[in-house]
Amino acid sequence: MPEQVRPAAGLLAGIRVLDLTNVLAGPYCAYQLALLGADVIKVEQPSGGDLARQLGASPELNRAGMGASFLAQNAGKRSVTLDLKKETDRERFLDLVATADAVVENFRPGVMVRLGLGYERLKEVRPGLVYCAISGFGQTGPMRDNPAYDQIIQGLSGVMSITGTADTAPLRVGYPVCDTIGGLAGAFAIVSALLRQKTSGECAFLDVSMLEATLSALGWPVSNFLTAGVDPQPMGNENMTAAPSGTFRTGGGVLNIAANKQEQFVTLCGLIGRPELARDPRFAERETRKKNRADLNAAIEEALSARPASAWEEMLNRAGVPAGRVLTIPEVLSEPQVAGREMTRRFDDVLPDGRALTVVRGGFLVDGQAPLPASPPPKLGEHSDEIFAAVPNRPKPAS
Repeated sequence: MPEQVRPAAGLLAGIRVLDLTNVLAGPYCAYQLALLGADVIKVEQPSGGDLARQLGASPELNRAGMGASFLAQNAGKRSVTLDLKKETDRERFLDLVATADAVVENFRPGVMVRLGLGYERLKEVRPGLVYCAISGFGQTGPMRDNPAYDQIIQGLSGVMSITGTADTAPLRVGYPVCDTIGGLAGAFAIVSALLRQKTSGECAFLDVSMLEATLSALGWPVSNFLTAGVDPQPMGNENMTAAPSGTFRTGGGVLNIAANKQEQFVTLCGLIGRPELARDPRFAERETRKKNRADLNAAIEEALSARPASAWEEMLNRAGVPAGRVLTIPEVLSEPQVAGREMTRRFDDVLPDGRALTVVRGGFLVDGQAPLPASPPPKLGEHSDEIFAAVPNRPKPAS
């Protein structure tokens, strides 16, 4: 076991969070808290634990209960096992709740209440508790009991309707974006409620809906409909607000260019050797460029064929025109920009086959330091003995 280190940020040092979540939205939420120094205790079923332990690209890791999907968002946590359908384990869980600042779960609405462990019961045990329930649709409403996977929310939220082109939409975004947004919304809500808890002692029930979190993140498309009455349409790699702004083929590789301002467009035309494009009536102004984007894009791509994407990226950015290559996941992870800011942490000899494990952190630095996970993702129930040995039994009411 590698030496445990305290996360550099430590913003949530002294906070204990009980993580009863599975798969992605909830675990990703709790992972953000662990990265900031919270003591996140993952409470898992003894028979298999988090389903994500069985999910991922490596069948061997899946069989070992350390699937790649689990490894992605559970570093820095500790694991205990409890069967909450058993009275003895429910009592042990309540003992643990008495030591916690927050609880996060992503069961279907009503599950915790049926177990006798709903918010009202838990705040009797721990006054001031922050309780966060993450679900597909929230705890109320006609869809509250529907099962919700990321793809279901992508479809219902409108995300798929504007992803792709007119010929290919609706398309699923290439990663579980709604789960991730829901997890971030949960983490933000929990930290906000913890701030109030520490100043006033008040408890909080946080009802996080993946559907609502995704709609909130769809700010521009939703606003264009609500404010301007425009029904957003799929535009592929194009930008509805400007042109040229999208993906372009070059002499080697694909390049994103976002010449959204007039001065950026004029500079772009000069750099690619086509200054006359900026004077062409079809392209001279923002609105005319949007109407004639196909012709403009064709002319730009013809000029870009003279150099590879990497050369254009350097030249355009130096001149103040936003541009970037379209990279694969392996390519971006090897970029000096990513490596230089400690985006990943490596743990040696922690996987069942003896291989090293590398995980990614959150998307910010604190005082110039990267909030890295303190420990690798836990084995199922790995910390049960040490945690419960330090948890006092609650006084039981007289019968």
